[in-house]
Amino acid sequence: MKKIVVAVGGASGSIYAKVLFDKLQILKSQTEAIAVVMSDNARFNWQYELGNEDYISYPFDFYEKKDFMAPFASGSAKYDTMIVCPCSMGVLGRIAAGISDDLTTRAADVILKERRRLILVARDTPFSLIHINNMKTITEAGGIICPAIPSFYSKPATFEELVGTVIDRVLDLAGFDLTTYRWSED
Repeated sequence: MKKIVVAVGGASGSIYAKVLFDKLQILKSQTEAIAVVMSDNARFNWQYELGNEDYISYPFDFYEKKDFMAPFASGSAKYDTMIVCPCSMGVLGRIAAGISDDLTTRAADVILKERRRLILVARDTPFSLIHINNMKTITEAGGIICPAIPSFYSKPATFEELVGTVIDRVLDLAGFDLTTYRWSED
């Protein structure tokens, strides 16, 4: 049973967070806890890009961005995986520099110091050398950079299916047992 933290950053790409939430609901039998923290920009982007506030209807435990009493703000709570989706270059940079100025960056700091799984779904383009160096720093610290770059070999027919190619990869990296398109498999 997994204890997962999902941070929804303020980068464009709310569809990635929505598909992740949808798939986590499907995989709920594999989870003990799903905790969510959303930035103000994440809420705004969800409303702007998806035209609704449906994030509030998901059956997850939501925490405010400055709630340092959230259980995953400490390694003793033993959350094993954190996914930041989408992850802006600003959040990625603060994580790389060890700046724990909100719940997202504090939780990422905890996950890295405890040698647990941190997956950042980078959603920006193009990358500057600063971005690349920050990604290198996080990778060297044990984090995983999984850019929001969809694949096409499964022949996705909708935006959600296209986004699902990235989210399925993220869930694979998080250790979930899921049915998804696999290259050269029937």
